[in-house]
Amino acid sequence: MFLHVEECEHLKDYVLRIRFNTGEVAEVDLKDELYGEIFQPLQSIEFFKKCTCNPETNTIEWPNGADFAPEFLLEHGKVLA
Repeated sequence: MFLHVEECEHLKDYVLRIRFNTGEVAEVDLKDELYGEIFQPLQSIEFFKKCTCNPETNTIEWPNGADFAPEFLLEHGKVLA
């Protein structure tokens, strides 16, 4: 089974709550992961809040095309359920 993001919600600062197709829910703080040219716009909290779940790629994405692999998000998140 491939890991997919089904929902994402901005909680505060650079923290997202993400629900995966496995049923797991995790809070992921991406503050320290926003380096490199593609992620630079995400350092603006207002732009960071524009995160959505892309049903075609099955992960989170921002308007500039920046994204993170579901496996990375689960590995770096604090699993809640």
